[in-house]
Amino acid sequence: MPFLKNLSVYTTLILLFIATGTNVNAQPRTTIQPRIRVIIDNDFSGDPDGLFALVHLLLSPSIEVRAIIGSHLKENDGFDNSKTQADNAVKKAGLILKMIGAGKSIPVLAGSNTAMQNDSSPVKSEAVNFIIREALRTDTKQPLYILCGGGLTEIASALLTNPAIEDRATLIWIGGAEYSGLADPPPGYSNPEYNTNIDIHATRAVFNRTQINIWQIPRNAYRQALLPYSELLTKVKPMGPVGAFLASEIETLMSKLTNYKLNIGETYILGDSPLVLLTALQSSFEPDPSSSVYVVRQAPIIDDRGAYLTNHAGRNIRVYHQLDIQMMLNDFFSKLQILAR
Repeated sequence: MPFLKNLSVYTTLILLFIATGTNVNAQPRTTIQPRIRVIIDNDFSGDPDGLFALVHLLLSPSIEVRAIIGSHLKENDGFDNSKTQADNAVKKAGLILKMIGAGKSIPVLAGSNTAMQNDSSPVKSEAVNFIIREALRTDTKQPLYILCGGGLTEIASALLTNPAIEDRATLIWIGGAEYSGLADPPPGYSNPEYNTNIDIHATRAVFNRTQINIWQIPRNAYRQALLPYSELLTKVKPMGPVGAFLASEIETLMSKLTNYKLNIGETYILGDSPLVLLTALQSSFEPDPSSSVYVVRQAPIIDDRGAYLTNHAGRNIRVYHQLDIQMMLNDFFSKLQILAR
């Protein structure tokens, strides 16, 4: 029986706690050590959901954040119409690090301010170089996850520049449209899907030209990550400077949208936060995101419009369609509370 097989492991842990006098109720950072490495790649000058995910990841002691990459948005995106979107993303990420007290301990790198010109020509940046160096490390056995809540420009470029890293990392990507048989698009849906459209060439490169292991959280899944405005006011905003800053980012956006006669109701989609759920909040033994549900699909071919085409030779990828949002949000609220003490 599985229980009997693991009994010695459980017993050893209990005896270790007793022998060392370890306090199981101590603060997480005194008892939990990193067991995975992550590179965070996101468009932090855009949708505020990326900032929520960044804070949550930085407050999660089971992961080691190796670098933060600020990426670009779609040209003339309403969130940031500038030509320096990646640079602006770096500034936002740096502000979060300073507020949390991480200082300069984590590299914050700007990716390209523009998308790839085609699906075979990588962009060049220090961010691309860092991904390659980290993936090629041989001095650690901790698995590497590349977490992307935006366009895939830097990741595609790293894979095209050095294909040897394909089997040395797992890409967790927030993006892509619904898969047939799993979900239907929402009313008034955008086509292509938002993150796909940031850099369609990069999306095509990752899916069509590489063999990297992919855990995908498509639109029907990331839209499940709903934060009620009532919880923003009661569980985020009062939690010190970081909580107040995060709340202000959403409230400022809500005010701007009102000026454009757009009413988003009383929830906000924290679509990038599943990046935390599938990494920091993996199960204790036999680590995996055991409270969320996925199907295994053959990776589709992405056409020049960002749509899926059947690929019978495609590698198997995970497509998540049911996420444990309750645990994810409760963990976020608790970590904010601990930080604010």
